[in-house]
Amino acid sequence: MGNEETFLMKPKVDFCFKELMEDAEIRRGFISALLGVEPREIERTELLPTFLRKEHSEDKLGILDIRIFICEQLAEEGETSTGKRQMDLEIQIAPFPAWPERSLFYLAKMYTGLIQEGQDYDVLQKCIHVGILDFTLFDEDEEFYSRFHLWEDSRRRMYTDKLEIHILELTKLKRREYPETELLNWARFFNAEKKEEFEMAAGTSQYIERAYERLNVLSADEEKRLEYEAREKAIRDHNYLMTTNLELGRKKGFEQGKKQGWKRDAGKVWRKVWRKA
Repeated sequence: MGNEETFLMKPKVDFCFKELMEDAEIRRGFISALLGVEPREIERTELLPTFLRKEHSEDKLGILDIRIFICEQLAEEGETSTGKRQMDLEIQIAPFPAWPERSLFYLAKMYTGLIQEGQDYDVLQKCIHVGILDFTLFDEDEEFYSRFHLWEDSRRRMYTDKLEIHILELTKLKRREYPETELLNWARFFNAEKKEEFEMAAGTSQYIERAYERLNVLSADEEKRLEYEAREKAIRDHNYLMTTNLELGRKKGFEQGKKQGWKRDAGKVWRKVWRKA
């Protein structure tokens, strides 16, 4: 019993991630790392409803993981002003090939949902979509973190800063060593599975330490643990069904191809075999 390891939830399971982001100080620490600003520059954050407004009954419904209103202090030419943004935080474990299209849909939906009939365009706030992915989206790039804007192709002039996409690829953390940053420490925390990994990340920042303390409280809560395990089971079942259905589809496709006269050569390339009449 003395060697039994303490149960800890995995932050990259969306249930746990959402519970952690309920804490305002944890949000402040993670968002400041994403935006590359000091935590004190973020005046406040506020959780918003995660359902995105539908203009028409046939529109696709958008449901975000975490939607946050951010109010921060902006220093411009010696003066301090207030900036307002909205941010969508989404964590995804299973590979999702259409992630760029999905993230762009949610970003656009969030942006257009800010304006009501009769309002001027100046009410539109900056919107940021953040994808924390447990799969590799850009295999050709070594960087684990990417930040996208709208740019002019040849002159690299920014069209607007109102739309922004951030991608964290957690799977790349085991591939290579990266320069030490606050965002890297957060990525390590989200990717951690063992107690020593959590403790190492927690030792780098008071905000990550607070997230680790919150994680311990959540993991010790029997009701929260049951909800977490139910979510983990749902993810496993979904992934199993997706894999099984893919294999069944391939098998049926091979069988149908053979009936239609297709065969694979030594290089596993399918070729049509024409039969003589």
